[in-house]
Amino acid sequence: MVEKPVRPPIALLLVAIVLLYAGILIIAPVVTIIGGAFQQGIQPVLTQLTSPDALAALKLTAILTVLAALINTVLGVVVAWVLVRQNFPGKALLNGLVDLPFVMSPVIVGFGLAVLLVGVGWSTTLPFQIAFAFPGMLLVTVFVSLPFVIREVMPVLAALTTEQEEAARTLGASQFTVFRRIIVPGIRHGVIYGLVLTLARALGEFGAVAVAGGGIKGLTETATLFVYRTMQNRNEVGAYSMAILLGLISIAVLITMNVLRHRPAAEKEVSHVDLAE
Repeated sequence: MVEKPVRPPIALLLVAIVLLYAGILIIAPVVTIIGGAFQQGIQPVLTQLTSPDALAALKLTAILTVLAALINTVLGVVVAWVLVRQNFPGKALLNGLVDLPFVMSPVIVGFGLAVLLVGVGWSTTLPFQIAFAFPGMLLVTVFVSLPFVIREVMPVLAALTTEQEEAARTLGASQFTVFRRIIVPGIRHGVIYGLVLTLARALGEFGAVAVAGGGIKGLTETATLFVYRTMQNRNEVGAYSMAILLGLISIAVLITMNVLRHRPAAEKEVSHVDLAE
């Protein structure tokens, strides 16, 4: 018979505080949103989510999220490579600027873009509109989700040894072959994990795209802006329905992150077993 450890009162108190904290900040809002969405049944929810405005908002959100993730994945790997493998004047400054989106308000980012392009007059010299249009929304989405791939890839890249790369070059492999066959497999978990974080950040962006895009219904309105507008218009079912959909997507992203987080450890255990055998 296994004896259960006796928890001291302070441990029980801490557990109670954590459960209360989670209940107030997570469980209660979720229950409220679900109850508000389905108070009239499932049909109003489906009607709201299949309306032209909702579909347009979801389509724009998907395009922005995917494009921002792809751009930041490519640029993130490049920036991580430069910061880890190269030495140059201003490297410490660039490394610090990577974290700027973490501390800068997204509203300020969107406002800065609008002022730069409209207030200064740059928009009149460009062949297409950036501010209050899709290009501006994409720019600010890329900015606010910039650090994730970089910060996930940098420690993985720094941990890689260069012996295999040097051996491959000695055997005549090109730089591209070395990168594709040696470096990419070594950093793939960091890239994928950073990509998932980038998708989550871009998906839930509100302030930057609201200011940079203007929130024009059917044109520059994302899913988060749709929630805000429908709440302002007293369409609570529409707001709750879109919030639930975004929440389900966020849960899927969370599950994916947990799977990716544990997969490298599992692969290491398997490799250790293989070596032992």
